[in-house]
Amino acid sequence: MTVTSTDPELDGRRLRRERNRQAVVEALLSLYRGGNLRPSSAEIAEQAGLSPRSLFRYFDDVDDLCRAAVARQEQEALPLLGVDAAPGDPLVTRVSALVGQRLRLYAAVAPAAAVARLGAPFHPALAEELSRSRAYLRRQLRLLFSPELRSMDHEAADAALAAADVLCSFESYELLRHAQGLSPTRAGAALRPALSALFAGDPAGARP
Repeated sequence: MTVTSTDPELDGRRLRRERNRQAVVEALLSLYRGGNLRPSSAEIAEQAGLSPRSLFRYFDDVDDLCRAAVARQEQEALPLLGVDAAPGDPLVTRVSALVGQRLRLYAAVAPAAAVARLGAPFHPALAEELSRSRAYLRRQLRLLFSPELRSMDHEAADAALAAADVLCSFESYELLRHAQGLSPTRAGAALRPALSALFAGDPAGARP
């Protein structure tokens, strides 16, 4: 049985606190999206419409705020985590679906993902979440390409999975899109044959 409060004043305070918490989280993510990857507490408070002194009434510390921001980003990214292909589909179909999914996912989470990687050495919550995210994406690769991996010996399968994990990582996305200046279309064109070569030894096999 759920017990609810009958004190309107108490309920009002709880609602205000939750609204302000969410405003701070959204303010932090908004600053990230705008290119400010290391905002000050004053900048976060201003973006949230709160006073700097009140900012940490809603969070225990910076780590707590980062954890909440990561959780919000995860929720926003959930619809982009699925790959529209199954292990039994042709390799070309799986490669194409995976590359499209990763490009869409990383484009959506790029600012927060960059911040997570910069801050992970200093914030345990970010390091933990980054580790979980990488493990999930690696499992996704292992499942999607399980037919090919099962056909290899253990050492070759480990090497192929490791290489695919690097190719499909956020770090590779950043290199292709920003360091090399490739459009999403050209980045995808670079990734598809490379992935196909890992699993089938046929670089042309993943081209449409």
